[in-house]
Amino acid sequence: MPDRQPHDPVLLDRCLELLTPALTRHADDGSGAVLVDATLGAGGHAERFLTELSGLHLIGLDRDQTALSLAADRLAPFGDRVTFVHTRYDGFWADRDDRNAPRVDGALFDLGVSSMQLDRPERGFSYSHDAPLDMRMDQDAPLTAADIVNTYDKRALTRLLQEYGEERFASRIAGEIVRRRAHTPFQTTSQLVEVLYAMIPAPARRTGGHPAKRTFQALRTAVNGELDSLRAAVPAALEALREGGRIVVMSYQSLEDRIVKGEFATATASRTPAGLPVELPGHEPLFTSLTRGAEKASAEEIDVNPRSASVRLRALEKVSDARSEKAPVRRDGS
Repeated sequence: MPDRQPHDPVLLDRCLELLTPALTRHADDGSGAVLVDATLGAGGHAERFLTELSGLHLIGLDRDQTALSLAADRLAPFGDRVTFVHTRYDGFWADRDDRNAPRVDGALFDLGVSSMQLDRPERGFSYSHDAPLDMRMDQDAPLTAADIVNTYDKRALTRLLQEYGEERFASRIAGEIVRRRAHTPFQTTSQLVEVLYAMIPAPARRTGGHPAKRTFQALRTAVNGELDSLRAAVPAALEALREGGRIVVMSYQSLEDRIVKGEFATATASRTPAGLPVELPGHEPLFTSLTRGAEKASAEEIDVNPRSASVRLRALEKVSDARSEKAPVRRDGS
């Protein structure tokens, strides 16, 4: 299908406002600064940062090869100021825990399925179009949503729908899936949507949004290992920031936001051993919060950009670097 117009990036101005101070500490144009866009997508956030800060270098990560291709076209005018990496965002950070690994000045995470992916019915992310039951963000990954639906037993399906989709009718749905697939394996999104309409009572369908929303979320999360990836990536990104560096994370579902909230709470906590009446020098928190809780989009932005309705934005600044504190001083003073 032909490419559609890129969607407006969520909370673009706010992301720029929060991250720019970390990217311009040494030069107003961002020269020498490095920003990791951990969820590059079609490159909307990246384009704005590169335009506003003419000296900035951006590392764009995405597991979706189609997204990387589109972003490469969009960001081509910026030449070698952009480095593209085909990886899941935790994959990029996996080998960067060495003391000598290069530091970055900013990190941006825009989590969840992208509007671009939803707009491509053949990818199977949308319950509004009939398509193969796929849901892979990385088209080379082996596991599809159809594999899960057709092979997991009732107990495993129930647990998946409960944990990743917070679906209260999980057991009913799982039982019906197992019953139907015994005769006809699931191949398309419409087959699954039909089950969900049948198994979720009408009153719940009227009040809980589209009946497929939670099940599709659960399957997409499982297929792509999204929560495990997030649990690994956030602390690694925090570690990779330079002192004065900043991180912004935007999540769109409670499970993602719960992980981010927990990691940020740990990062902003005092390192003084519990029970001591005063904070020990050198044990202050390594990070400070830039937001009061999770920020939401304004009514004006939601009206223009409906995808922003469910966003929860959290941001931190690194005020101290434990790795630097522990590093031995060389004879040359560095």
